[in-house]
Amino acid sequence: MSQSGNRWHSYADVRRAARRALPHMVFDYIDGGAGGEAALDRNQAAFRDATLPARRLVDVSDRDQTVTPFGSTWQSPFAVAPMGLTGVCRPDGDIILAKAAARAGVPFVLSTASTSTVEDVMAASRGEVWFQLYVLNPEAARRLAVRAWNAGCRTLVLTADVAVNGDRLRDRRNGFGVPFRYSPRVIADAARHPAWTIRQLRHGLPELAHFRAKDGNGADAVAAQAALMQRKMDAGFDWGGLAQLRAEWPGTLLVKGILRSDDAATCARLGVDGVIVSNHGGRQLEQSIAALHAVDAVVPAVDVPVLMDGGVRSGADALVALARGARGVLIGRPFLYALAAEGSKGVDAMFAMLRRQFDTAQALAGCPRADRAQADLTLARHHPRL
Repeated sequence: MSQSGNRWHSYADVRRAARRALPHMVFDYIDGGAGGEAALDRNQAAFRDATLPARRLVDVSDRDQTVTPFGSTWQSPFAVAPMGLTGVCRPDGDIILAKAAARAGVPFVLSTASTSTVEDVMAASRGEVWFQLYVLNPEAARRLAVRAWNAGCRTLVLTADVAVNGDRLRDRRNGFGVPFRYSPRVIADAARHPAWTIRQLRHGLPELAHFRAKDGNGADAVAAQAALMQRKMDAGFDWGGLAQLRAEWPGTLLVKGILRSDDAATCARLGVDGVIVSNHGGRQLEQSIAALHAVDAVVPAVDVPVLMDGGVRSGADALVALARGARGVLIGRPFLYALAAEGSKGVDAMFAMLRRQFDTAQALAGCPRADRAQADLTLARHHPRL
């Protein structure tokens, strides 16, 4: 662990380190939410307000963080969420994150909007890699899914909450996009962050690796990159499209972006293997319900495993989500901050922090086994009169 990593004691410490390391527009791209960012705040407030009915006189001398949501064992109940453009934080950001997740024994979810290809990530990582799918159009989605399967991915994560782009005011004000748009302000900001600038110039500015012009038709590739950056997806993709995807994908299929019990039940009825409760980290609809609150409605509605993301900022937050019935959590921004601040060592330090926090919360809540968190820490089940 790096010297900086040793000084990190909380998510806030890592966020501050990333803010120092990144140009303003890049930090805003990672940090921001939709509109006035109420959904972003709501996600985190839900965890701040959450409580755990700690059990007493429980033997917690031997604590186990492992969970098995879909058959394979996670060494801790938190995986790396799909995040586009990780290369704006560090060159080869996706590969760095995938390798760190493999060392931690948890899945890494590669975004359609990644800056490394699925083939390169699979070749570099010995861990479990899932592929997150955006549906630009049915044919492009089919090609990407086949490509991911052929590369070795066996879990596909369909993101269902991007019919259009969220109103991300920070990005619009900064003119953030790929390729970068140079202006005197952007150049001056880059000059104030020489380490970041030198790395980017040495490795080349990031691009969306699955849509590089040199890999196919130049005009089509440019159009696809622009569509991804503006979240111009197939707004007509519906339940029929999901049913078709389920019929074609031979592996595990998860749907991310679910916030309602009826939608979750329809996913399960169509043969989806699991759902991920998520409001896209508060980056799409400002008026969205907090992801943690949506877990309460979704979990009782389905028999398939439920994961969640949105607002998880500590290992203790992860235990709260498991107590609500989630089988695991996906974490995004904290890993990007760590990547930006300290690269590979920073991501390892973030995993170590999350594991330590989760372990402490387990001991203090009287929950020695992560996979029994809901049974152990659901208040009404043990104390019906309270």
